Amino acid sequence: MKPTLVILAAGMASRYGSMKQVEGFGPSGETIMDYSIFDAIRAGFGKVVFIIREEFADNFKNIFEPKLKGRIETAYVYQDLNSFLEGHTVPEGRTKPWGTAHAVLCAKDVVNEPFAVINADDFYGQNAFENAAAFLNVGCNERNYAIIGYDLLSTLSDYGTVNRGVCELDHDGNLAGVTERINIAKKGESVMADDGLEPKELSLKTRVSMNFWCFDPSFFSYTQNLFTNFLKNHGTELKSEFFIPIVADQFIKEGGKIEVIPTTSLWFGVTYKEDAPFVAKSLAELISNGEYPKNLWEA
Repeated sequence: MKPTLVILAAGMASRYGSMKQVEGFGPSGETIMDYSIFDAIRAGFGKVVFIIREEFADNFKNIFEPKLKGRIETAYVYQDLNSFLEGHTVPEGRTKPWGTAHAVLCAKDVVNEPFAVINADDFYGQNAFENAAAFLNVGCNERNYAIIGYDLLSTLSDYGTVNRGVCELDHDGNLAGVTERINIAKKGESVMADDGLEPKELSLKTRVSMNFWCFDPSFFSYTQNLFTNFLKNHGTELKSEFFIPIVADQFIKEGGKIEVIPTTSLWFGVTYKEDAPFVAKSLAELISNGEYPKNLWEA
């Protein structure tokens, strides 16, 4: 059974100021998602599931169905505030989605095989998908998940500070936790985090999470139980969010293992409009190096 790729594309895109998930950055108008799906197909994934907001459904289907028909199975899932509430109610005035772990939970009825989760607006690279597919095909089970760990140095920006989920490793090299560090930048030969936490200087060999996870289908029932507990404690708050690292931390505490799989891939993403030229330039370089065709979906 081929693994599935789940793409988180229900974000509000508020910082970027437009629907960046469907903006074209490639020379033939390809979105960042196009490159992820292309990499997933050649790594052996059999299905892609888009988690979107229902009002964007027609837009998404019009963009992706003509490209992907006959290449990979597709499914569309809507992240809805009213999903999986188990008797709880959405507090009056809340419009913010419940977070990334809830978004993945919304794919419960369409994913029955080992699967990877990625962000819509991050470029992850061919090697990352190859490594993820290898794990999903062989090493993934209900007590063994994984995360793709990027080198911190390869995810820094020349344009300012970044926030990163720093992977803490146990003595076996598996994930012990993810700590969100903010205001990270290179200063001379060092990498510093100006966030009041220790250590201020981060090792040049630090692995970071860019939200590329590998899960067994058992993730859904496990996460649904945790979400019910989350709602008991935080369900009345207007901006509380149920993130994937919350689930990962609890899974580890209960004896589960999350491998940290290294990758040689270059990562880049789009947070602000100012990032767009860098993304287009990076893609052009990869194409000129022969890593991608100029038109991804040309027959």
